[in-house]
Amino acid sequence: MSKKTSKQKKQKQKQKSVTAQLLKGKLEVTRSGMGYVVIDNGSGDVLVRPGDFMNALNGDIVRVKVVRENGRTGKKEGKITEVISRRQTEFIGYIQLSTNFAFFVPDTDKPMPDLFIPLTSLNGAKNKDRVVARLVKWDKEDKKPVGEVVSVMQPEDENDAAMKELLAQAGFPLFFPEDVLEEAERLPEILDSEEIKKRKDCRDIRTFTIDPVDAKDFDDAISIRKLSNGIYEIGVHIADVSYYVHPETELDAEAYKRATSVYLPDRVNPMLPERISNELCSLRPHEDKFTFSAIFQMSAKGEIKQYWLGRTVIHSDHRFTYEDVQQIIETKEGKFVEDILLLNDFAQKMRKKRFSKGAINFSSQEVRFKLDEKGKPVGIVVKESKEAHQLIEEFMLLANRTVAENVSKIQINKKAIPFPYRVHDQPDAERLAPFMEFAKKYGHKFDLSTPESIAASFNQMLADAKGKPEQHVLEQLGIRTMAKAVYTTENIGHYGLAFEFYCHFTSPIRRYPDVLVHRVLETVLQGKPMIDKKMEEKCKHSSDRERAAMECERAGNKYKQVEYMRDYLGETFEGVVSGVASFGFWVETVEHKCEGLVSLIGLSDYDDFRLVESDYSLVGRRSGRTFRMGDKVTIRVVAANLEKRQLDYEWVIEGKNEKSKGKSQKTKGK
Repeated sequence: MSKKTSKQKKQKQKQKSVTAQLLKGKLEVTRSGMGYVVIDNGSGDVLVRPGDFMNALNGDIVRVKVVRENGRTGKKEGKITEVISRRQTEFIGYIQLSTNFAFFVPDTDKPMPDLFIPLTSLNGAKNKDRVVARLVKWDKEDKKPVGEVVSVMQPEDENDAAMKELLAQAGFPLFFPEDVLEEAERLPEILDSEEIKKRKDCRDIRTFTIDPVDAKDFDDAISIRKLSNGIYEIGVHIADVSYYVHPETELDAEAYKRATSVYLPDRVNPMLPERISNELCSLRPHEDKFTFSAIFQMSAKGEIKQYWLGRTVIHSDHRFTYEDVQQIIETKEGKFVEDILLLNDFAQKMRKKRFSKGAINFSSQEVRFKLDEKGKPVGIVVKESKEAHQLIEEFMLLANRTVAENVSKIQINKKAIPFPYRVHDQPDAERLAPFMEFAKKYGHKFDLSTPESIAASFNQMLADAKGKPEQHVLEQLGIRTMAKAVYTTENIGHYGLAFEFYCHFTSPIRRYPDVLVHRVLETVLQGKPMIDKKMEEKCKHSSDRERAAMECERAGNKYKQVEYMRDYLGETFEGVVSGVASFGFWVETVEHKCEGLVSLIGLSDYDDFRLVESDYSLVGRRSGRTFRMGDKVTIRVVAANLEKRQLDYEWVIEGKNEKSKGKSQKTKGK
């Protein structure tokens, strides 16, 4: 055999092995229409050309057949052979109606085909109506996907359309399928008497909930009583969602698909139907409820003597808001005042101990929008974390940590059982280096010798910067240097909380991993630990959906900020530089926490600015003028684009801009 023939044979064999390769991953479609399948195992993306998508859409989990591979670069090209699961099945767009048929044209910047809508599935929609449509059928051999109109959107309700669009684009269903709602409706309202007998009965113990003023899904309650030996018994009681939502049901499949509730400024897109989240499982006052509990015996000094985990039945005596409890803490007057003050004292002791062991004390500011009846923002309130919030936070952290530690001890064949830990990795040295250099300019030093010393350095910096102009920027940048917390079966501990073992147990109404934790814990307590071989896959999915929800929530807040600032075009505000880039810098208003971009184009008459990444700043080549993160500036609102969720500001040079613009400065608020 000639060398040439041998070489050709090897090439053919190699090509054959490549074309036989089937890989699983997520399809990401670019605006140009080209697709890339991001492979689960991190082996590299597979390029998919528009004609080879089969019936896959952006974000779908697919199987792709590799048809060619460049031996030199390793780049792969393939064709999609199967859609494993869809990221998005509901879309917002317009109806095009003809005599015998209709089409739904989606609003999307990612290419996708129109949906064929049978006339019997229009749900009252007329030609050119804006609607929510659901993809109901798209077989491999079908050229056009088939859909149905779920709801017709009112043209005057711009806000409702915008919020729904954010949710749909993030892959969160806007409506629950009928079979899911039917399953929820069939669940019994009255607690089963035989089930009550199997549980620890805590109904006679003083119990209450503490939640935001607008909350309806109360998934945690606290109980407290003094035992005869001077020890206090404190119960953390969590809605027993897993009693109602069983594996391999339509309810469970839908909850897993969503994996989390999404909290937008004017609504909650729930993980579970309201029948469960706001009725059956919500720990409403003066109602008996099934719960999963962590009950602790604590000394007067706040030391935990022992704990008990298991299923319970409780009866909440009162529903507090955070504001109610904060007032009791501050005035030392009010309902259950002794219990509230005692729990607060325990919580503050636990908090102090946690920080002494290396937890990092980042404080975050959140905004809440005051909305009118149409959802238009009429005010912005900055929410602060006060002792009432910390009271609940510390007891939830205690329960989460205790459950994770308890389950971690269980092994089968000398192997840990699959469990959805909540982990947070140590800081990456490369990401930490520029931040340390920046912090050094404000006199803060870091000890990098151990992970514990890094945490101690962070806490020292945060304590020293408190109340100073640089506090907010150091907190913001510090948080950005940190890894993101995720769910995984590989426990590496939670660095930010300084916990060796941690999980999410306390919010099963709004987080699917908590439901998984309850299921595993119950089998452990029964002495028959479950082995879920798909647990890591479920963890990854939950982490992905959590990330999508956070991005959706940020986009919702940004939309409301832009909508609010539209009323202040041309007006000036005090702000703080919150970010820098080669094309400009972002400014967050002090009063409203609304962030907008000051473009370098608008500064070009003043100077030629360049980005200094290590200093998080823009520096003028001629003037030496610096815009650094944390600097206070005055800005004018020049544009508010709702469609792009974008605010444009211009820098106000005191005394100069006004003259050049030929008008006086209008100031609002301060």
